[in-house]
Amino acid sequence: MEFKHISVLYDESIEGLNVNPNGIYVDGTLGGAGHSKGIVSKLTGGRLICNDLDLNAIDNAKLVLSEHLDKVTFIHDDYKNLLENLDDLGIDGIDGILLDLGVSSPQIDDPNRGFSYSKAAPLDMRMDTTQTLDAKVVVNTYKEEELAKIFFEYGEDKLSRKIARAIVREREKEPITTTDRLADIIERCYPAGYRFKHGHPAKRVFQAIRIEVNGELEGLYDFIYSVALRLKVGGRMAVITFHSLEDRIVKNAFTELEKDCICDKHLPVCVCNKRREVKILTKKPIVASEEELKNNKRAESAKLRIVERV
Repeated sequence: MEFKHISVLYDESIEGLNVNPNGIYVDGTLGGAGHSKGIVSKLTGGRLICNDLDLNAIDNAKLVLSEHLDKVTFIHDDYKNLLENLDDLGIDGIDGILLDLGVSSPQIDDPNRGFSYSKAAPLDMRMDTTQTLDAKVVVNTYKEEELAKIFFEYGEDKLSRKIARAIVREREKEPITTTDRLADIIERCYPAGYRFKHGHPAKRVFQAIRIEVNGELEGLYDFIYSVALRLKVGGRMAVITFHSLEDRIVKNAFTELEKDCICDKHLPVCVCNKRREVKILTKKPIVASEEELKNNKRAESAKLRIVERV
């Protein structure tokens, strides 16, 4: 399938990174390589590290960035392993990093990937197609209590227990192997008059399953905190999130990084040794403009936060 993707908050992200032509930059979530192309086109003697779990994304990026391959290094891995990979490359400090934490359009639009509740497809949802855990395993083998917890915590769905119970009941008749059957089961859990009041009723559960399959929130706070410390002074980190759970984690990590001494104010001297590591450049997250939303509806929930190392 042709890899088509519109980079969200493109201008705001590239401008926010304030690219140094001779700097070392990381696109931790390569996707369609739109952001990467914007970064690498500003580099002269610099270097761009492109990371993604999806081999299709990396193969596509080699075409998109074909004119700049002498300045690009590709890594096929979870971005949360970035620090180890930078160590292997002998890179101590970086001038900037971009993380676009959303699912790329090609992953959603390719029916074989099983991310979408609006298309009949095999249940999958793996960003890394080489891993064994997929949506079919989650839906058909997780206990009812586990499913309910995932739907409530990752999807914030108030009918999490009812939906989990319905899934377990239906899979006992026959394994649930397709997106349309799962979506139909979820849909029938909602009262008819309320069913489509806030969009498709399967949206939150599909999000929750995708997060579970790909471990999207696991270790995110620690990664954000740690990679910010790998920035050189003046280096910047830009993170785009697409749902409240991710955004909250990123916001909290940035807030903690910006804090100076946290000792009791009555103490005569500091004993915590906590020092301010970054300056938050976006007190409120940047969101898509009306013009961008006209061209890309998927930018609707995007939020961009940026910090600078001090």
